[in-house]
Amino acid sequence: MSSPVHSEWCVLVVLRRDRKEWADVEPVPQDDGPNPIVKIAYSDKFTDVYDYFRAVLKRDERSERAFALTADAIELNAANYTVWHYRRVLLQSLKLDLIEEMKYITAIIEDQPKNYQVWHHRRMVVEWLKDPSKELEFIADILSQDAKNYHAWQHRQWVIQEYKLWDDELEYVEQLLEEDVRNNSAWNQRHFVISHTTGYSDVAVLEREVRYSLQLIRKAPHNESAWNYLKGILQDRGLSTFPGLLEQVLELQKTHSSPYLIAFLVDLYEDMMENACKDQEEILNKALELCELLAKEKDSIRREYWRYIGRSLKAKFGSSEASAGPTEERETCGNA
Repeated sequence: MSSPVHSEWCVLVVLRRDRKEWADVEPVPQDDGPNPIVKIAYSDKFTDVYDYFRAVLKRDERSERAFALTADAIELNAANYTVWHYRRVLLQSLKLDLIEEMKYITAIIEDQPKNYQVWHHRRMVVEWLKDPSKELEFIADILSQDAKNYHAWQHRQWVIQEYKLWDDELEYVEQLLEEDVRNNSAWNQRHFVISHTTGYSDVAVLEREVRYSLQLIRKAPHNESAWNYLKGILQDRGLSTFPGLLEQVLELQKTHSSPYLIAFLVDLYEDMMENACKDQEEILNKALELCELLAKEKDSIRREYWRYIGRSLKAKFGSSEASAGPTEERETCGNA
């Protein structure tokens, strides 16, 4: 889809400097300093629009022609924050139709969905209208084209939080995860929604979320997003405190193993040692064995990281006589 073009450009190609109706305005050229190193070769059209934009901005002109000029400036550079700000000033000063402005914004977002300035402008207009009724459907349409569009998600979270539109959001997130279980943005949205509604302190909610995470891990064992979510919802209370989690993960390891599962086990074993579990030496040896498995085979691209984790665990939880140097430690990890 082509970007929105003000009708003035469709009908007229005459530059403002050659129009009688702009004769009262002295254009303000861009100041690149006395000796610009690399001067940008702007087109005549671009130079004309922005020279006159700087002029109306300087004189703080509040007029229909100034408003039309902002549309032309946005067509040439839709990421210019100053132009958008001045457009908002004019919208309010001239009491212009905000519904029409929403249509204009929608067309630009559909053409440039990752333009921060236009999303911010949309937020301001929604606030002025006090009407978020079309926002969730519109954002869903944008996310259907790119499910990880940060600007769309940011706007969606603001709309939901500002206008308390929580009711169907978890269902929407589940739909996205059904379509793509690796959609990290959807996992993040799930955490956002639950954190701002029921929270995770309710045992029933936590059990449901652990069950849901493990269910989707079985569907895609090598999906890091699900493991990050599972760890995120449990880490405050401790991974090892959730009843039966260790047993479930060990059972899962038999048929759905992955580097993320093994790394999760390392974290879980560390949490057990933090809580002074029984058989701490045995648990440490299991964690060290997993670190070496990751270093040598399952996640060898991060070999040094996992050996660092192994050294850290041994230094923190190992007996004094077992604090071996790096070489000896690696052999111990490998034979644990």
